[in-house]
Amino acid sequence: MKKFRKVLDGLSSSSPGGVASPSCGSAAGTPTAHAPTPQDIHVQETLVSENFQICKTVRHGFPYQPTCLAFDPVQKILAIGSRTGGIRILGRPGVDCYSQHESGAAVLQLQFLINEGALVTACADDTLHLWNLRQRRPAILHSLKFNRERITFCHLPFQSKWLYVGTERGNTHIVNIESFVLSGYVIMWNKAIELATKAHPGPVVHLSDSPKDEGKLLIGFESGTVVQWDLRAKKVDFRIYYDEAIHSVSWHHEGKQFMCSHSDGSLTMWNLRNTARPIQITYPHGKILKDGRKESCKPILKVEYKTSRNSSEPYVIFSGGLSYDKSGGRRPTLTIMHGKAVTVLEMDHPIVEFLVLCDTPYSNEVQDPYAVVVLLEKDFIVVDLTQSNFPIFENPYPMDIHESPVTCTAYFAECPPDIIPILYSIGAKQKKTGYSHKEWPVSGGTWTLGSQTYPEIIVTGHADGTVKFWDASAITLQMLYKLKTSKVFEKPKAGDGRAGELVEEDPYAVQMVSWCPHSRLFCVVGISAHVILYRFSKHDANTQIVSLEVRLQFDSEDVISPSEAENNPCFSDPSSHSPQPPGSPGSGTQDSLPCLKVKNRPVRMPPGYQAELVVQLQWVDGEPPQQITSLDINSAYGLLAFGNCNGLTVVDFLQKTILMCMGTLDLYGAADPYQRLTRSPRKNRQSTSDFCMRGLSHFYSDSKKRIRTSYQSLTELSDNQVSMDMERSKSPTSDHVNGHCTSPTSQPCSVGKPRITGVPEGPRLTRRGPGRPPFRKAQSAACMEISLPVSSHTEESRENSFSRSRSSSVSSIDRDTKESVTTLQFGESYGRKGDALPTACLWVGTSLGVVLLLPISIPTEEEERMEEPITMGPSGTVLMLKGSVLRFAFLDCGGALIQSPYEVWRDPNGPEDPDRPRRRKLVNFSPSSSQEACSDGHLAVVCSEKQAKVILMPTQAVLFTHNITESSFLLRADVVSVCNSVCLACFCANGHIMTLSLPSLRPLMDINYLPLTDLRIARTFVFTNGGQALYLSSPTEIQRLTYSQEMTDNLQDMLGELFTPIETPEAQNKGFLKGFFGGNAQTFDREELFGEAAAGKASRSLAQHIPGPMGLENMKAAAGGVVGDLARARIALDQRGERLGELEERTALMMNSAETFSTHAHQVMLKQKDKKWYQL
Repeated sequence: MKKFRKVLDGLSSSSPGGVASPSCGSAAGTPTAHAPTPQDIHVQETLVSENFQICKTVRHGFPYQPTCLAFDPVQKILAIGSRTGGIRILGRPGVDCYSQHESGAAVLQLQFLINEGALVTACADDTLHLWNLRQRRPAILHSLKFNRERITFCHLPFQSKWLYVGTERGNTHIVNIESFVLSGYVIMWNKAIELATKAHPGPVVHLSDSPKDEGKLLIGFESGTVVQWDLRAKKVDFRIYYDEAIHSVSWHHEGKQFMCSHSDGSLTMWNLRNTARPIQITYPHGKILKDGRKESCKPILKVEYKTSRNSSEPYVIFSGGLSYDKSGGRRPTLTIMHGKAVTVLEMDHPIVEFLVLCDTPYSNEVQDPYAVVVLLEKDFIVVDLTQSNFPIFENPYPMDIHESPVTCTAYFAECPPDIIPILYSIGAKQKKTGYSHKEWPVSGGTWTLGSQTYPEIIVTGHADGTVKFWDASAITLQMLYKLKTSKVFEKPKAGDGRAGELVEEDPYAVQMVSWCPHSRLFCVVGISAHVILYRFSKHDANTQIVSLEVRLQFDSEDVISPSEAENNPCFSDPSSHSPQPPGSPGSGTQDSLPCLKVKNRPVRMPPGYQAELVVQLQWVDGEPPQQITSLDINSAYGLLAFGNCNGLTVVDFLQKTILMCMGTLDLYGAADPYQRLTRSPRKNRQSTSDFCMRGLSHFYSDSKKRIRTSYQSLTELSDNQVSMDMERSKSPTSDHVNGHCTSPTSQPCSVGKPRITGVPEGPRLTRRGPGRPPFRKAQSAACMEISLPVSSHTEESRENSFSRSRSSSVSSIDRDTKESVTTLQFGESYGRKGDALPTACLWVGTSLGVVLLLPISIPTEEEERMEEPITMGPSGTVLMLKGSVLRFAFLDCGGALIQSPYEVWRDPNGPEDPDRPRRRKLVNFSPSSSQEACSDGHLAVVCSEKQAKVILMPTQAVLFTHNITESSFLLRADVVSVCNSVCLACFCANGHIMTLSLPSLRPLMDINYLPLTDLRIARTFVFTNGGQALYLSSPTEIQRLTYSQEMTDNLQDMLGELFTPIETPEAQNKGFLKGFFGGNAQTFDREELFGEAAAGKASRSLAQHIPGPMGLENMKAAAGGVVGDLARARIALDQRGERLGELEERTALMMNSAETFSTHAHQVMLKQKDKKWYQL
């Protein structure tokens, strides 16, 4: 059997487990009397490959790099195009759809087929696409690729099947929406302008049909020429010439005049009765100077001219037009002119486009505008026009994810059901006021809550130190609560030397978070090497924040060199290092000080998460501390643990003391770690931690300097470009690091909870001290380019395989390599091989693939727990793997996931009952009580960048081993529950998403999901239970996906409907006199003009028709879409015409018969009129 062969292999390869400290208490490989053996492990695995399928579910956030905007006034849905070829279609809350053009070309313009459930997109690759919106996931029906001309503008009249397309050459083509082919009818630029004109009029920048007569097309050219073309007569009605370039044109609804916006900041009004000169020229923001000249103004990029029933004065709304003198200090503006009232709305970001929302889809009716949709570069707002102060609507979509750049993410599924209402009730008090009281105007589509919903929460950390909690249930996203971690600290002052290098770098940026939804403990790690512990309370409090400072440093001799790693023994005697006594020369003025200053006064804290404890790493030798690379917290134990490339620190947050502060080498247990209390670190320069942290540096999307950092594991960086994997497989080489403990007690202690599934390790960012040289070389196949905020003295580097470090001290990566703590996990386990009962333990994983175990002794009584010290100490090496250790998880002998122990939440500021003293209530999932298959023991799952192993505790026998990747390395690994079972989900640097069964580590899925992954995705990718995952697809958007076949099958029921059958509103009755004198007496038949019979066929070389990539299901869906409806309408019209023709023929026959009868009757009368009566 394959399983038993693996078991035997595991037994034979478990020799690293025998490398233990003498304090282990039992001989290596000797199980206890009750401990299970590998032969006792029989787990019935239920997951198969058919349970897994990758599928994108929904995308949240603001569309990245938006380009255009469109609105369907009948369906009330809105579409936004982006520079990367994406389309976001928004309706009522819950109706949010994302589609992507395969070409990735920028979307230049969007045109809805109003109330038809279809959308036309014009892209930068000169291709038109017709999208079917009558299905939950829109699909392309047709595409039309222009070969010889560039598309610049499109216009689709209401209830028309002919699309006008303007090009860069100044020509106007006409496309049939049904068949998506060009008509032979073309308006050439040389026919539109006068023959005497020598210059080319420029690209077409505007197309619109006259509200008064659909047979008249207004064409605007960039040079300032405007032409009205008579489509029936195929000639020009009038031409308008203006000196300034035109940006937009807007009609009055009566069709007698229109307004143009120009590049000099002017607005011109033109009347069709006299087109020789404008009837009005205004410079809304330009003043006349003292010398009589006009102020030069910026272009007015767009103008909308709308009329209202409630007022005789029209609305003139435009963007831009500020004078150059004022615009330098002012933000982008939207101006609303209504009569004599002029309102200027300042925006936080440049305006991309805006639309005025009106009640009617007919252009020849009074428009009655009620709102303005403004699309900004980094925001999306809607202004209420019905109120005089023009308030904005409260946006129901999560468009502010990027309010500050996202630096880390966490995803929690199947949360306690009461946590979301509590966070929402607290967060509701943080909401802004002053919004419009009217309902959100983009209210189209339908969405219902799916049957398979459970509480889900997404947590995002940001560069300004804020942490946001989002309700992600039922594939929606809604803001719950925002926490500002910066309020814990004093504001850095310019003269404060400690923060001098950090002021420009977001010193509060969040690197990683750890959250226990059951106990509601929340822990934040910041970029300034600080850890903040929060407790949740429904009541406000006025408390003092406890601050602890840790000195965690190492000796320069403790650095592993590839050349020395081969000769050094596995565990060198730490006493061979000569510690330097404290207070040695060379200490900087900032020594023993943290990067930030915690508020030392009582702080009033509102309900919600309230800071209880801050732990900070200190400066040493004038160098800032190394970044924290791992974190875990456990509410049941009352312990917090974190590590970096120097070592490990464990904090008792109940007693507010530091239990352990130890170098990585000391964790191997070669000597009593508590004897190191008298040591102090050497005064030397730290080596870099960019590569040690194995991880991911912060990404900032804005224009910051660029830096290169390596993802490669520490083992692949060496002088001779030879991997150190072989060396590591021979012996667990360790760092020689001096530990330094600042615990007030004589015994170091530690406790913590296992990492909650779904909490990311977070990004890591290191700093380079002034005057330190960068890395010389990084032998890494996975070196990726990222953006970081850096100080001015850091250069931009784009060299291949080059890594620039900003760590506190830098030496060549070729020579110096340290072992960092990469992952931590608290849990009930067996600290030593001879243990008969599980105890609290801390599992430690390092960047060299070493797994260490620290048993913990915690007092059981609550009174003793608050007073007696906790004892803990290393028990030796448990396991060796290839690559940095990423994840720990524990299974019982039946294959079920063992949850971390936790303390049931109680309000720390709640009223106390004197009759019932408050006591801690703990929930413990120990291995001995979680399964019946074995009396004792459990399985430990360990995953590294390269490898995964399952070991049996307490014997530490390796049961299963799987080499996940050889050519690449893992960025993320999580043990998650799927389909009532558990599996190991992995995300690889080459873009593959893989799942492995547990405990056998059998491959279940391996899909190349993101072949060209980038740092942002790598840094924020996280798995969670229920077969879901997410990552930051752009600086402003979160992409959620599922790897569960069950959820993929049910996804259609969870998505919203974009199209809702609605009757098209009827056109208003103009009245007899208005219709008689001013109405359009002549109907306009576009089919008669543009059809193949009249206009002929267009040149095949001009454009190429491309059928949409649709399968049978999409074809069926499209049959009920716009093309099918238009085709049926055409057939009905043809049948109606045939019936009318038959009626006409019958009428003609009756008339002929009547004439024949009259002729015969007249002839009979003439013949008989002269005869006597008796001759008849």
